Amino acid sequence: MEEDLPRDPQPRDRIILAIFGSPDIRQIDGLGGADSLTSKLAIISTPKEPDRDFDYTFGAVGIAEPFIDYSANCGNISSAVGPFTIGKGLIRPEEPFTTVKIFNTNTRKMIHAKVPVKRGKVVSEGDYTIDGVPGTGAKIELSFLDPGGTVTGRLMPTGNLMDEIAIDTGERFIVTIVDATNPTAFIRAEDLGLKGTELPENFDQDTTIKSTLMAIRKTVGDLIGIPPNPSIPKIVFVAPSQDFKALTGKEIRKDEIDIVARAMAMGKMHKVFPITAGISAAAAAVIQGSIVQEMIEGGVGETSIRKVTIGHPSGKFEVEIEVRKKDDRFEIVRCTIGRTARKIMEGRVYIPKKIYSSGR
Repeated sequence: MEEDLPRDPQPRDRIILAIFGSPDIRQIDGLGGADSLTSKLAIISTPKEPDRDFDYTFGAVGIAEPFIDYSANCGNISSAVGPFTIGKGLIRPEEPFTTVKIFNTNTRKMIHAKVPVKRGKVVSEGDYTIDGVPGTGAKIELSFLDPGGTVTGRLMPTGNLMDEIAIDTGERFIVTIVDATNPTAFIRAEDLGLKGTELPENFDQDTTIKSTLMAIRKTVGDLIGIPPNPSIPKIVFVAPSQDFKALTGKEIRKDEIDIVARAMAMGKMHKVFPITAGISAAAAAVIQGSIVQEMIEGGVGETSIRKVTIGHPSGKFEVEIEVRKKDDRFEIVRCTIGRTARKIMEGRVYIPKKIYSSGR
């Protein structure tokens, strides 16, 4: 809860870093899991406007470096906000579902979380599965409303379906840049000499291709006016649907997915696929003339609802997108995804006293 932290950003962030055990690659002296997927937090506060239930701020907590990145949102952490607020008794539960209206302060956008409830309590057990997440759980539907232009103010930040960029080596690449929840640049896997089905273990050892992707990321950031930060813009390389074996050993068939895609997160390949990049990918998939759309079949009419399924290192990920065509441009009405969340623990976390007075 925001009220549990200092108002001053400097001591607030020192406390958060101490809670997670950062900076330390293993986060031994804290609650962090030594992985970018498990070094995140949500700060919840009472709403500042009447059309929402809660305000929510996301922070990506650095592991080896002492920073907290508040520049973007995280879909996975967003899925926990509804169950948290219901479980804390901050909102009256309704059966069989309670819809929690959440305002994300990072993106200045609304999220509606449809949370299953029974006998006044959040239902966490169920048979819904997510590739890359162990076990099953009750399905939470997250709808990101009007996600276009969250950072740059435009769904297509440059106004172009494709842009040609040049990096310091002199190499030139074609990208499609979409800003839906988080700005994301898409590039053809074949333009990088890749198949699109690569897995993190081997890919992350290829320093040359990683350097190229980081250079592309920086150039894209400069192009759309985003200062360098760890979270955005995101870089995704894509290829047409094809058979591949996921990290779990599961066989993914080409007829189960629309495209294959791999996303970069903090300099490494994401082991699954970021929800926020998935929303941008779904948007690109229905915009005729984009790199993503050229790899799949189908466009959109005046109004269209369709599902886009992305093949990623751990399996597949489905996004339902509702698009409205207005004049010569597209508007994303909403993107809906399924998630699971459960309470793991509640209690107190202790940090060294010196953190409160330290300036370091």
